[in-house]
Amino acid sequence: MPPWEPPFHGDEHEAVFAALDRLRVTFRWKAADLDEAGLRATTASSAMTLGGLLQHLALIDDWYVQVRILGRPMPQPWVDLDWEAQPDGWEWAAEHAPELLYDLYDGAAARSRAAVEEIAARGGLDADSAVTLPDGSPVNIRRLVMDLVEEYGRHTGHADLLREAVDGRTGEDPPWPS
Repeated sequence: MPPWEPPFHGDEHEAVFAALDRLRVTFRWKAADLDEAGLRATTASSAMTLGGLLQHLALIDDWYVQVRILGRPMPQPWVDLDWEAQPDGWEWAAEHAPELLYDLYDGAAARSRAAVEEIAARGGLDADSAVTLPDGSPVNIRRLVMDLVEEYGRHTGHADLLREAVDGRTGEDPPWPS
């Protein structure tokens, strides 16, 4: 079984976090090994790029896990970005080298993977997140993790189309490690 495959007999915690990580691995494979031109390529009438998706999902992973779930401050470089000047971030990604975009994404994914044990220690998916509703009632971690799964699922589909347009790469999973 590939290391990114969710367990066939896992509990809810294992299944949910493994499904999220499978999406992370699949997305990263779709965006892997491209130069600036490949990471900046668009398709159809969209401004979306694989480089922009690397930046966006790194931001979203940090925002959901570090801030919304764990209640920590947003890590760098996100704090110093001018979001009013570039609210969607696509332009920001186009101005940076592939190595930086890959490092941003890999760093955010690593921080989120490392947080899984802390989330389990806090009570797992049933535990309260740092988010509260307008009436002050807490939102459980399960809801936020499922929002993150949805975000990754949507953008991994976008990455399918973008990568195929760049160099023809298709497939559901990365190749089996040798």
